[in-house]
Amino acid sequence: MFFLLLFGMMESGKRTSGYDMLVITGPTASGKTDLAARLALRLGGEVISADSRQVYKQMNIGTGKDYRDYLVDGIQVPCHLIDIREPGYRYSVFEYQRDFVRVLRDFRERGKFPVVCGGSGMYIDSVVSGYRLPEVPPDPDMRKILENKTMEELSAILSGYRKLHNLTDIDTKKRAIRAIEIEKFLADNRESTAAFPVSNPLVIGVLYNREMRRERISARLRARLKEGMIQEVEKLLDQGIDSETLIYYGLEYKYITLYLTGKTGYDDMVKSLETAIHQFAKRQMTWFRGMERKGVVIHWIDGELTPGDKVETVIGLLQNPPEP
Repeated sequence: MFFLLLFGMMESGKRTSGYDMLVITGPTASGKTDLAARLALRLGGEVISADSRQVYKQMNIGTGKDYRDYLVDGIQVPCHLIDIREPGYRYSVFEYQRDFVRVLRDFRERGKFPVVCGGSGMYIDSVVSGYRLPEVPPDPDMRKILENKTMEELSAILSGYRKLHNLTDIDTKKRAIRAIEIEKFLADNRESTAAFPVSNPLVIGVLYNREMRRERISARLRARLKEGMIQEVEKLLDQGIDSETLIYYGLEYKYITLYLTGKTGYDDMVKSLETAIHQFAKRQMTWFRGMERKGVVIHWIDGELTPGDKVETVIGLLQNPPEP
């Protein structure tokens, strides 16, 4: 039961009220990394990434690996579960949960407080809700049957399962088929997947109003294009990563790959990518609201607070939990 670490880290003479993990989440471009790093330094902890694409090496600009945000007051705050797989690999939620548990065990041994940071809702949910994810093997027979179905038919099949993955994240037939494969496996193995140690996390969401969020997303996209995001994708293609895999990674990698392979023009690529990121932010919020409906308490804080005020707000919640 090592999830129940109960670090009780000291902060200004007070304990963190039994919380064993701090989670900083929110939609894309909400400044999660900076806040998580500041809090980790303050609490004597380290950061564990919960980003489904930052696990890949060489995929830096497009995934938003803001390495500079981990440098706080001249101190480099360690971050785990980034740059752990080669590009082209398809990392799963099962692998994330397994790797997360391994890192958490190391934290316990070294007395480090875990600060989880990321916006991949399924990754966050897998460690906050505490359900055990088995390694789901491929089902070749099922795949053969499903490959002949339309996206509408696949969506209808998915909707027949009570526990459902986020349909809005299923933008290709391959993803939809894999989602059905996972759901069927989980439905057939409920008994073996039910028992999972439950932690006691404090979950913080950083949120800007809709207009400010849109401005931040658009500004960040422009900055990343200037930083060389297209060249980053081009390099991956030159290294032999096939275009289908990059498209599978979604968002920046999908649209820039379409541009580099001549399937769309530059202006259309930028416009489509910007729209897709805005839509992704909405889907993230839909996922978080779904977590809340399931009983996960997310304490939302105003993104427009100063960095210092955000830190103090979270420290206050750690030390003095609100009444249920």
